[in-house]
Amino acid sequence: MDVIKVEGGHPITGEVTVEGAKNSALKLMAATLMAKGVSTLTNVPDIADVHVMGKVLKNLGATIEVVNEHELKIDTTNVDSWETPYDLVVQMRASTAVLGPLLSRFGKAVVAMPGGCNIGARKIDMHILGLEALGVEFKIDHGNIHASAPHGIHGATVTLAFASVGATENLMMASVFAKGSTTIDNAAREPEIVDLANLLNEMGADIKGAGSPVIEINGVSELHPVTHAVVGDRIEAGTFLAIGALCGEPVKVKGFDPRHLGLVLKKYEQMGIRVERGSRECTCWREGPILPADIQTLPFPGFPTDMQAQTMCLLSLCQGSCVITENVFENRFMLASELNRMGADITIEGHHAIVHGVPAFSGAQVKSPDLRGGAALVMAGLVADGETVVSAIHHIDRGYEGFVPKLVSLGAKAERDTLPDLDHEI
Repeated sequence: MDVIKVEGGHPITGEVTVEGAKNSALKLMAATLMAKGVSTLTNVPDIADVHVMGKVLKNLGATIEVVNEHELKIDTTNVDSWETPYDLVVQMRASTAVLGPLLSRFGKAVVAMPGGCNIGARKIDMHILGLEALGVEFKIDHGNIHASAPHGIHGATVTLAFASVGATENLMMASVFAKGSTTIDNAAREPEIVDLANLLNEMGADIKGAGSPVIEINGVSELHPVTHAVVGDRIEAGTFLAIGALCGEPVKVKGFDPRHLGLVLKKYEQMGIRVERGSRECTCWREGPILPADIQTLPFPGFPTDMQAQTMCLLSLCQGSCVITENVFENRFMLASELNRMGADITIEGHHAIVHGVPAFSGAQVKSPDLRGGAALVMAGLVADGETVVSAIHHIDRGYEGFVPKLVSLGAKAERDTLPDLDHEI
């Protein structure tokens, strides 16, 4: 059983460079299916989810050359399958990302229902309703989504009930080769959507409006392979900036656009955090107490659900009380009980977390509830009294490359260790 051990109380300061965005890289990898030939992706994070998506593409018939740990050459010339295996796609939430590309290339797809973190329902219904408007027919059988477009994919206007990132991406990719024009209304506006649209346009697609609530796609006949750099990971950046805010000394984060964390940084300033923004870097530190601030998660440009756990950790040590409202995933407060083990005072009421600030954390044995919650527990350990041991760190591996070495480079006393699996021995 792999764990991360953290000894609290060591000064944390310095600079760190983040990798390419997990939530973009996975979708860009899937999109290479739409252009036969060799596409090159650079600034790809070396994380577990990327490895899984690589196996998915290989299973479909692609070949992948790892040029270095952050560059992939993906050859989709001989892709001849449109069916993805359950044992792979169940490992990550992004599994449905291949649905749109496979429909575009083959007019059909078989994809297992998505897995990944247990943070809430997979709103696959929005993907299905949107794609049905484009002429796609669905059958769900034995946990698999069977999709086909027997009469071809045609343009349509689709209004999403919720600004879903995954649904927006699938609709965008499925409609690239559609007959006519497609309009996605109430589209997701995340930077990762813009990155995907940029890749597709570089390949020869005709997509306008990405990053706004209305995206228009005019169908084209073919795409060609390209070289594209993955956008910097704003969530990894936000995690390290939150660490600087928690520990107090300046932490500079390079390799991303601070505008992609606009509301997070504004909220942090309200919390008494000092923020210094550059064009491709940002620094956070603190000279006084953490002030309470109410947070509610919303799709971009709102406060990202992927920064909620790190901010809950930060607010647990605030002077006063505040409320965190989770509007995106219904199970994303599992972190609270683990932070309470470390001395936090958090009460959950529905989709609200009432946080009463405490003076300090105490080191404890805790378990990662999910990807961002795991990172937040390690973060809490940096300022806790004594040692914190975080287990179930496979969640952290899904989204953070070299998390422990980066913390150590900032001055943390942290290490990855393997403990006996007592349950297995019994």
